[in-house]
Amino acid sequence: MLEKLFKYPAVLTRHKNAPFFEERDRYLVHREKEGCAYETLLRIARELFRVVQVLPIPPTSRVAPEQIKAAANRWARCQCRHGYAHTLRWSRELFIQMATDWFRFLGRLHEPVVESPSFAGLIEDFTLWMESKRGLSSITTRNYCWHIKKFLRWCENHNRSVFTVQIPDIDTFLATCGDERWTRVSVAKSSNVLKTFFRYAGQRGWSPPGIALAVQGPRLFSQESLPSGPMWEDVNSLINSLETERPHDIRDRAIIMLFALYALRSSEVAKLRLDDINWENSQISVFRPKQRRIQNYPLIPIVGNAIICYLRNVRPQNYCREIFLTLKAPIKPLSVGGFYNIVSRRMKDMGLHTNPRGPHALRHACATHLVSAGLSLKEIGDHLGHRSTSATRIYAKVDLPGLRQVADFDIGGLS
Repeated sequence: MLEKLFKYPAVLTRHKNAPFFEERDRYLVHREKEGCAYETLLRIARELFRVVQVLPIPPTSRVAPEQIKAAANRWARCQCRHGYAHTLRWSRELFIQMATDWFRFLGRLHEPVVESPSFAGLIEDFTLWMESKRGLSSITTRNYCWHIKKFLRWCENHNRSVFTVQIPDIDTFLATCGDERWTRVSVAKSSNVLKTFFRYAGQRGWSPPGIALAVQGPRLFSQESLPSGPMWEDVNSLINSLETERPHDIRDRAIIMLFALYALRSSEVAKLRLDDINWENSQISVFRPKQRRIQNYPLIPIVGNAIICYLRNVRPQNYCREIFLTLKAPIKPLSVGGFYNIVSRRMKDMGLHTNPRGPHALRHACATHLVSAGLSLKEIGDHLGHRSTSATRIYAKVDLPGLRQVADFDIGGLS
């Protein structure tokens, strides 16, 4: 690999004669397979050359992170002393990153073993029960576990456990969440999760009986909060602003169209695969995790053209079957968090501030637009993938012009 990067014989000889030539070359081949560009590979090769020069590497034993940091400090001070860098920060961070990734690839990085928390077994048991007995989706299960882990960590920090916890402890924990600027809806969600957990814990004999019945969250009013999304004109402006030839814009335009026009969730777009688009019949198949079924949509021409433009001109050549990938190495499918960051950043650049933010804001915008277009709640719910019309009913409150017409309706002079 080094022969491809360095053309001058003297430079190539210097790199070959440095320690651990084969190990460095093998790592560069690995990074090339991940999709790294030529300039990136060149930077890695040069940095690894410095690593083997500055860091004393034992022949067989592993290298500790503290050794890497000490060598990075020496290298950064040397760079500043000779005027090649103005601060220690960037030289130090690049050295640590490259050395750490290289030694981890070689299996020679001494990383401390992180012990599982004492409540790990409880979480695993609870997760299995939610998936097998209650039939909850993986996303819902993951959210439940996040709340339970936060509570159990709080218990550990306050010398409590599931076996000894009392109602005042749960009240104090929920109050702490409020002090951390959680909204009342979020605190109520956490209290409901704790109810479910302690109901199961009581059945298993993990906690005192009656805990679940006594858990009280903040009072919420039915449909007290309206879903907030950008105006449909702003959504169109956002899509139009991405109609450029820049790779990131081409990819992000196709992504935002799927969120805005099909009202898909982040996890649903993340799981879209190349096989899910039937180009011959102009259909796109989406797996709905909450309904546990595949829902077929007609492929809107403008969306299909945006996806084709991305696949032909931007999408990296990769074995992954997921449609949307990162554009920089390592090439891999975009995560749910990645989609959130893309949409949030694009909306922020346009000056669009909503709550919620990210892809869910576009989902709300789509639903509100369908209400304004006169579609029934049943039709809107089917488009959104709701299991019942009760989940769609809140969008009736968004149609303020329609509500005003009802208020102004003359029903015969009754007072």
